[in-house]
Amino acid sequence: MAPSNQPGIIVRFEELSSNVLMFVGDEYESVATAFLDGDDVLLVDSLGSVADAHWLRRVLCEDMGKKVRAIAATHFMSDHIAGMSLFPDALTIAHRHHRFTFLSQNRRVDELYREPQLMFDSSMTLRWGQHELCFLHNPGKTMDHVSVDVASADLICAGDNIVGNIIYLSKADPALIRAAIGRLRQFKRSTVVGGHMGRFPAVVLDNAVHYLDRLREAVVRIRADASPQEVDERIASIRIEACLAPRVEPAAFERQWHQHNLEVIVAQSVFAFDTAIASRGATHE
Repeated sequence: MAPSNQPGIIVRFEELSSNVLMFVGDEYESVATAFLDGDDVLLVDSLGSVADAHWLRRVLCEDMGKKVRAIAATHFMSDHIAGMSLFPDALTIAHRHHRFTFLSQNRRVDELYREPQLMFDSSMTLRWGQHELCFLHNPGKTMDHVSVDVASADLICAGDNIVGNIIYLSKADPALIRAAIGRLRQFKRSTVVGGHMGRFPAVVLDNAVHYLDRLREAVVRIRADASPQEVDERIASIRIEACLAPRVEPAAFERQWHQHNLEVIVAQSVFAFDTAIASRGATHE
């Protein structure tokens, strides 16, 4: 693993497999995965800020002598596409619903947008050097979300369908996120590359589902039992430790986004529908 020596930016990169490098930027700990074919590079995502993307370009192009030929997005949010504008000759790849995601995000940065030149619907396979990359439409966190399976490297790029050992709800349907993680599990890869934080062992997918299920159960229980005046305060006090899988210690980044989840749940009445369904089922018993 190699850190940056650029002042003020905490970034790193490491080799995941033969001809596969992972870069983790400072902004939101956003991840980019580089697949090498000689001196040619295909990037899956391209970090979360222009400063981080400049570091990525310096390492790949200046230090290593590589050229970025293509950039694919797991989803078209600003904190994953910052590098697209720095590689104007690179082919840009995204799911057909990319624009819906870009327009619906909470922190849109319009100057980072670059029109994809190659778009697909359900799936696409691309040979890049020794690796075959299988792009699969896997809607969850966003409607354009793409998983990238690389059997030859025994890894899968999950994007933001997980955030470490947890998930981030944002404006998504929790059931859709859970289904997306289920599809990721089916590939049975040893390494899962997240959209943030870095690489994880396969168990991270089980941990993320555990977190989502426990969070849902806690919120449904509160909505069912607490008075209307107490609901928001009790939801806001749910501890991340109560939702994590056994023996999982939360990282600072996971703690931060758990708090964002609680804010989203209160603001958007998340799991209120689940509570109504559960209450109706109990009434019919």
